[in-house]
Amino acid sequence: MDQLPKCGANYTPLTPLTFLNRASKFYADRTSVIYERTRFTWRQTYERCCRLASSLRALNILKNNVVSVLAPNIPAMYEMHFAVPMAGAVLNSINTRLDAKTIATILGHSEAKVFFVDCQFVPLAREALRLLMADSKHSLGAESSIPLVIVIDDIDSPTGVRLGELEYEQLVQKGNPRYLPGELEDEWDPIALNYTSGTTSEPKGVVYSHRGAYLSTLSLVLGWEMGSEPVYLWTLPMFHCNGWTFTWGIAARGGTNVCLRNATASGIYRSIAMHKVTHMCCAPIIFNTLLQAEPKEQGQQIITSPVQILTGGAPPPAALLERIEPLGFHVTHAYGLTEATGPALVCEWQEKWNQLQRDDQAKLKARQGISILTLADVDVKDLKTMASVPHDGKTLGEIVLRGSSIMKGYFKDRKATFKAFKDGWFLTGDVGVVHPDGYLEIKDRSKDVIISGGENISSVEVESALYKHPRVLEAAVVAMPHPHWGESPCAFVALKKNSAGRTDDVSEAEIISFCRKNLPHFTVPKKVAFLVELPKNSTGKILKNELRAEAKHLVVSENRSNESSPDHSQVRVPRYGDQILQALSRL
Repeated sequence: MDQLPKCGANYTPLTPLTFLNRASKFYADRTSVIYERTRFTWRQTYERCCRLASSLRALNILKNNVVSVLAPNIPAMYEMHFAVPMAGAVLNSINTRLDAKTIATILGHSEAKVFFVDCQFVPLAREALRLLMADSKHSLGAESSIPLVIVIDDIDSPTGVRLGELEYEQLVQKGNPRYLPGELEDEWDPIALNYTSGTTSEPKGVVYSHRGAYLSTLSLVLGWEMGSEPVYLWTLPMFHCNGWTFTWGIAARGGTNVCLRNATASGIYRSIAMHKVTHMCCAPIIFNTLLQAEPKEQGQQIITSPVQILTGGAPPPAALLERIEPLGFHVTHAYGLTEATGPALVCEWQEKWNQLQRDDQAKLKARQGISILTLADVDVKDLKTMASVPHDGKTLGEIVLRGSSIMKGYFKDRKATFKAFKDGWFLTGDVGVVHPDGYLEIKDRSKDVIISGGENISSVEVESALYKHPRVLEAAVVAMPHPHWGESPCAFVALKKNSAGRTDDVSEAEIISFCRKNLPHFTVPKKVAFLVELPKNSTGKILKNELRAEAKHLVVSENRSNESSPDHSQVRVPRYGDQILQALSRL
């Protein structure tokens, strides 16, 4: 076939910025953002983004410069997902739960030119900047390494808090509403820089392309079947993988963003009732927030139509799904990671599953499912041979991905980038199986698999059994050294309070006995430690590395067997101190 022309009429670089332009034209008068008493339409949101982008250019922000922001789910945070790339810059949304030292590390490593700080986080930002300046004194070019600081005051209830001379709304008001972003020349250009949580090492900067963000956004709004005019409640932090790309996706569907500064139970229930919320994303930890809500927090709010929830993070135990859905939520489980631009797999529901018992449905919903539409391929492989594992739902391998929504690479870290890619695949570090129907199910992080007497034990499966106990609120299972088997499962559990407000009525023996009835004998925890709350990182993930360290200090007698009563004289209290562990039950 003759070579046909490639021109502006039949080829344009893919970018999620087109979603906002489209929304401003066809959904101009529809509500785009709700935050307390503040309301904007899509016409206004587009104009505000144009104004901010032009102000950034006036501040000499150039192509591929990094603009950092430390803010909760507020209108400004949403607007910057469009305005920053409209100025040709790269958005770096910083996790608000990080400490000052880590934030300083991110600002320095990213070489941020501008640092937007919400008024709530001024003290944290001030300390991070102090650390950054102290570090810069020991480096060349110290002046250029300190970003320009701009405060975001609360648009609904201004505080007057300042850090530096500039304020967000001033930039918006002074900007040009008719600003025209330059044409994107290459869809491979970076649009966002997101840092991993760095729980065991320094955080790594994950770079997203315009193309990857566009395709990932399309996959999720299509795969979740959002439809037009969704009302989306922001309980998932926008800093987390750019809100799993729904920052751009809600514009694509002409929906409404309901912003919450703090994702409390009362705020969630109130927003759902007041604004008729149809969709929300969250980690499973939010399920507990909703389930444990006091009557006064839930109020008189009744969910009259199902709220679609897309959840990710650790696989939600089937028992947890069984409890959350009767409240009026319909849960879809996704699997992903920062390097995959958020969700990469979604457990797409099949009509025939509606005929199954609720317990069986919950087990299916806890699977990670199949690839999002625009991911080229997903597989589970033996990394030594790179051969695919059998589709038997039993054989373990590493989950690998490939497609345009996978990151460009790690910022200024070629070694880590090359290590993450192998034979044309991205290695996730997660262990999983493939069921006969082709659906994937994650079994563990590769580092979390417990090898006991040569047998692999999935900590996720043991945790799922623990969650079936009516008093278990949180559970995590890690490897504990064992004199005979090498490793054995050790469970850390946080309990729900009984009617008297106590948790000391549940014993270790009871939990172990419960597990023995629901698990193969060799997978039953040899030790159960009761915590007030499980330790978590800044994104709400349970810190299993810390629990593994504590498990090493739980000394269990070689003579103790699962069939005997627990010998508490052989147990030492984990070294958590006052912040987490009160005491092991019945010591």
